[in-house]
Amino acid sequence: MPHLNKGLDDLANSSPAERAQEIRAKVDAMKYHGTTTCAMICKDGVVLCTDTRVTAGYLFIAHRRGKKMYPIDRHVGVTIAGTVADAQNLIDTLKYYANLYRLENEAPIPIKSLARISANIFYANRAYPMIADFLIGGVDPEEGPVIYSVDFFGANTKETFVSTGSGSPVAYGILEDEYRKDMAVKDVVPIAIKAVSAAIKRNAGTGDGFDVAVVTADAGYRELTREEKNQYLVTIPSSSRS
Repeated sequence: MPHLNKGLDDLANSSPAERAQEIRAKVDAMKYHGTTTCAMICKDGVVLCTDTRVTAGYLFIAHRRGKKMYPIDRHVGVTIAGTVADAQNLIDTLKYYANLYRLENEAPIPIKSLARISANIFYANRAYPMIADFLIGGVDPEEGPVIYSVDFFGANTKETFVSTGSGSPVAYGILEDEYRKDMAVKDVVPIAIKAVSAAIKRNAGTGDGFDVAVVTADAGYRELTREEKNQYLVTIPSSSRS
């Protein structure tokens, strides 16, 4: 069973001043880790989109094809922003709970349960935070298309559309202007690409490329191929591309 209180155990003998200093350092690190992710509900599913640049210390590009979205189960995926190691560790934990639930109940885990598990783990480690922001989105058997945003202190909110990372203020400009909840997946994908492309152009921590995943009731979680992404790029005005 994954251990939920590792951060509290590690700092059990630390003074309040030392704890505060550690938290400030990790929060500052979060501010300067670059990325842009976004997620949007559609009438027939959910769209997830991220850039692919991985930075170290914000000024150094550590990787140009970093993966920032992962499937948790057939019906749900997650995007990550923040510290890669923390995020990957928690993703493995979510996959564990999703597989266990499916084995015990012969049904997919509710997406709100994955969001609550994430929030509980983040909150349990608040003394020494796991620095990551999660967007958990998919098609729930009961709720339908749904998105939850979970931050590194454990705040858990249900969203219609949302963006995280250093490029999110730029992405929100596109999303708030063009996105509508009653749109189909095929119409929302170009908006997601346009939002991340705008962040690539204006935010130094965002760059190099983008990944897109769609989650529908019929096909489940599926990441678009390079050919499919190029087809969508043709439909976006050249001034909006990266």
